[in-house]
Amino acid sequence: MAPNLSLFSVTSILLLSTDDRSRLLTKYYSAPHIPTAPLNPASANAPHSITSFPGQNPYPSVQAQKAFEKGLQEKTNKQTSDVILYDGRVVVFKLESDVMMYVVGNEGENEILLFSVVLCLRDALSILLKNSVDKRTIIENYDLVSLAIDEIIDDGIVLETDPVVVASRVSRAPAQDPLSGRGIELSEQGLMNVWELGKQKLAERMRQGL
Repeated sequence: MAPNLSLFSVTSILLLSTDDRSRLLTKYYSAPHIPTAPLNPASANAPHSITSFPGQNPYPSVQAQKAFEKGLQEKTNKQTSDVILYDGRVVVFKLESDVMMYVVGNEGENEILLFSVVLCLRDALSILLKNSVDKRTIIENYDLVSLAIDEIIDDGIVLETDPVVVASRVSRAPAQDPLSGRGIELSEQGLMNVWELGKQKLAERMRQGL
């Protein structure tokens, strides 16, 4: 029998503080569309939702999530490896300063894939936060961290594992339209970009005139 393959590889990504065990940023994923069982010809009932399916969020309530996170932290505090099996889930993790990064997948998930995700997250945050990945910096740059995670994972599906690509997408400046002026960033860096763009256009016109 063929294995039940699914693109939904990650059930949650957790950034937890090692000092006070607080939640810095947590994302639990669930498939956007719940599959339905086919209609039974012998029954007059309508098709019903399947109770267990790939991409299902195993911890739908905040109480269940916090209980899972508390037990996970207690389990990983005594671990020397980066991969464990906890509560029927494959968990890979990395420690950065006072922040523990967890990537959680189903029991049969590929550990190498999950590990590449946590490495991508760690390295992308190092680039975005200028090698200052700690609790305070993550809270101050919550938007960048959240966007970086969204570039890596979407609804539990791994989209990207290259930290340079993720960092470039998150920190990319808005596209500038020199004709309409839309999208121009009205800041010191934005004005410098406009000045450089003007010099390039002038140089091109001078070369064309020659």
